Amino acid sequence: MDAMTRSRGLPGAFALAADIRAGRVTAAAVVDEHLDRIEKLNPRLNALSVVYADRARRLADAVDRTVAEGGDPGPLAGVPISVKENIDLTWSATTEGWRGLADAVPQRDATVVSRMRAAGAIPIGRGNMPDLGMRWDTDNDLFGRTLNPWAADRTTLGSSGGDAVAVATGMSALGLGNDFGGSIRLPAAALGICGLRPSTGRVPRAAVGDRSVPLTLQRFSVNGVLARRVDDLERALAVIAGWDADDPVSLDLEPIGAYRGPRRALVVQDPLGRGVSGDVAAGVARAAEALRRSGWELDDAEPPLVEEAAVLWRRLACTDMLWSLDPSRLPMPLGRSATRFLRDSTAAARPYESAAEYAQAWARRAAIETAWRRVQVRHPVVVGPVFTDPLPAPDFDLGGREQADAAWRALRLTVAVNFLGLPAVTVPAGLGRDGLPTAVQLIGPMHGEAAALAAARDVEAALGLLPAPV
Repeated sequence: MDAMTRSRGLPGAFALAADIRAGRVTAAAVVDEHLDRIEKLNPRLNALSVVYADRARRLADAVDRTVAEGGDPGPLAGVPISVKENIDLTWSATTEGWRGLADAVPQRDATVVSRMRAAGAIPIGRGNMPDLGMRWDTDNDLFGRTLNPWAADRTTLGSSGGDAVAVATGMSALGLGNDFGGSIRLPAAALGICGLRPSTGRVPRAAVGDRSVPLTLQRFSVNGVLARRVDDLERALAVIAGWDADDPVSLDLEPIGAYRGPRRALVVQDPLGRGVSGDVAAGVARAAEALRRSGWELDDAEPPLVEEAAVLWRRLACTDMLWSLDPSRLPMPLGRSATRFLRDSTAAARPYESAAEYAQAWARRAAIETAWRRVQVRHPVVVGPVFTDPLPAPDFDLGGREQADAAWRALRLTVAVNFLGLPAVTVPAGLGRDGLPTAVQLIGPMHGEAAALAAARDVEAALGLLPAPV
């Protein structure tokens, strides 16, 4: 029985690495098995925009030589990973899914990539994404659409959709993505895998250099991980976390240890009472019951000021997008779907027109953050949906202001997390009546990844993993 099918479902990344380090399987065999899956699945699913077959095989041979010589190839020895198209990897252009960056080959790897490679991981491909990560779907004019292997007539969500599909189907064992407005948690939920959005500052982002970076990107966006197991999220986070001179937002934080805080959580099935699908609500209920049986004390209550946080996130993000994506600043237009999304979203969001309004919006963040902090002293974890509607069709976020509003409302709790910079873990919560994955997010306090991961691990232990969709 080969390394990819020894256990029920697809193996975890660190379990693969342990087998490689122990000599039970070779890195070459693991990489070849992943490349075989890519060859069979990727032409249809279009998850990976670039595949590094030759480089991956050479690196796998180097790992095997290190093992044979008694050396230590690292905690992720020989594990194939995917890297989102907006995270620098010198092997190909960092296109961000946009034709305007089709030739933008970086001069060095992003810090998260270099740390993963130093740990022995092997980049096997680039994860597809929408132009500049703007949409909640995964499609662009440069590489085309990524399909959902659970149901081709449903979206993968986004923007880290390519990496989520690659991890879910066994084309990669881990995915490096990022989350500005749910871009890790949403596709993880759609694909039935796990996703971690760390706290602001926990994990380095792109090198800034002398570039001007919009304030919303500085405060709302973080690099994170997609995996098939919660344990892989936590162990991968330990690899990529830490201070980085090239990222002024990164922090030198204590490593995440075992969680020893209060085991109390707030449970919210329907944020703001604006409606939630039956399958989504049932998934949240299953997760809550799993926590209860694991000894968590639960209260059905909504965290404070969710609506204001979501509205401010949207208006601030759209204000910055109008400035940073002004056609006069770009070498060529955005793709067709990204252009429509930007037009519809900014029209519906009412971007700020004066410096005073913009400043007042940022000033309100302190009050909202304080309200959440007070609540999370007693209830460190908030349990809720990632996306409140049934998984929609592709292009659900296009078509005018009404569609833009509906998409944003369905992820109101998710973007509130981005506004506050909090950590959140998405885990599967069983299948819905339609046979598609349901999911829940566990939201921790600022720099309280340990609480969110502990709760996620208890949910996973009770509800189990979902099968691979292919």
